[in-house]
Amino acid sequence: MENSIRLEENPQLNQSVLIAGFEGWGNALDVSSGMAVYLIRKLKARRFASVNPDAFYRYDDARPEVVIEDGRLKTLKTVEGVFFAAKNDYGENDLVILKAREPHMGWFGFVKDVYALCQDLGIHTVVTLGSMFDSVLHTDRTVSGITTSDADRDHLKALKVAPIHYSGPSAIHSLIHIEAPKHAVNSVSLWCHCPYYLQNTVHTGLIAYLGRILADFIGFQLDTGELEVEWERLSKNIQKLIDENPKLQHLIDTLRKERVKGSWENVKAQLKSGDNVINLSDFFDKR
Repeated sequence: MENSIRLEENPQLNQSVLIAGFEGWGNALDVSSGMAVYLIRKLKARRFASVNPDAFYRYDDARPEVVIEDGRLKTLKTVEGVFFAAKNDYGENDLVILKAREPHMGWFGFVKDVYALCQDLGIHTVVTLGSMFDSVLHTDRTVSGITTSDADRDHLKALKVAPIHYSGPSAIHSLIHIEAPKHAVNSVSLWCHCPYYLQNTVHTGLIAYLGRILADFIGFQLDTGELEVEWERLSKNIQKLIDENPKLQHLIDTLRKERVKGSWENVKAQLKSGDNVINLSDFFDKR
């Protein structure tokens, strides 16, 4: 199969690391995609390649978006994956950032082409980012991960990244990870744990925390100040909702008690029911 990654220019990089943030299944509270967007903006990363959407996406699931003005079709934009490059002035590793929707199909072809790009650019480590709903509080900062390298595992442990214990459905991250040793590339997958009871919001606090982990692990500088300011503002609004809503108060109290006892299964069952999930946008719309 012809390589489906379209190289638009050839960036000159030094010992680069690929950071991949995906929209889709593993993107609770927009932490994965939000981290990629923030890195691209703050590091002034430049676009250099894109993914051919015909190879990996279903347009009946992710429909192209159009702009029509005064009866004229101005633009049509398909779902895409884009690679960006950023020089690192503070460490040894330059950065490649992939912002993409998780492919609907052709996973093995997608991963094969990603690793072909890694070989061409001298990328020695791939870090995939994910976020999932879990029985945690919105004030928690919990990140777990997997890695192919003992040295990376020790480094992540020092950064308080817990090892993952899981069996069940997977995301594209797992295939990227399991294929890495075949291409002599180190692989790390980092997952942020998001509270079930938050919906339709962006957890900028977790994005800031994940950004600090990435900066330390890879060796670059990242200012997360604006993320923390936004999270402080959002946290105040969340606390107001908790104070004003007995149902939400009970949910939070139950989570705290079960965490102390170390028993989460009963809480998970409650949280996964529609009656106990709080959609924050419903409350913000009423204010």
